[in-house]
Amino acid sequence: MNIENTKAQMRKGILEFCILSIIDSDEECYASEILERMKKAQLIVVEGTLYPLLTRLKNDGYLSYQWVESKSGPPRKYYKLTGLGEKFLEELRKTWNELVEAVDSATRKPEQIESNTSISNQTSQNELSHE
Repeated sequence: MNIENTKAQMRKGILEFCILSIIDSDEECYASEILERMKKAQLIVVEGTLYPLLTRLKNDGYLSYQWVESKSGPPRKYYKLTGLGEKFLEELRKTWNELVEAVDSATRKPEQIESNTSISNQTSQNELSHE
């Protein structure tokens, strides 16, 4: 099994979440800004990956866009989340957090689980004794 293929598949599963999060953090976002952040995070290597995802997210009603005149070059398409997109992103965030916890729990070694459980129990007992 090729590790690069596995890593690519894992990245593909979270691209929509990351794209929506980037657009949400900037309110409006130009495609090249999204691409730059995705490349910096090593999630997208080629432009051809981003544009079909943006089109699909727009067609699904999660994004809208407006054309803005550019001081240098052609007009630019700026994306923003719709109300439906905001709700979808909120659900994706919840799902991501649950998935991170589940994977962390499933991949922890038994001695780490015991150590974390005893630390958690000690913390709980300390909190109770201070009440």
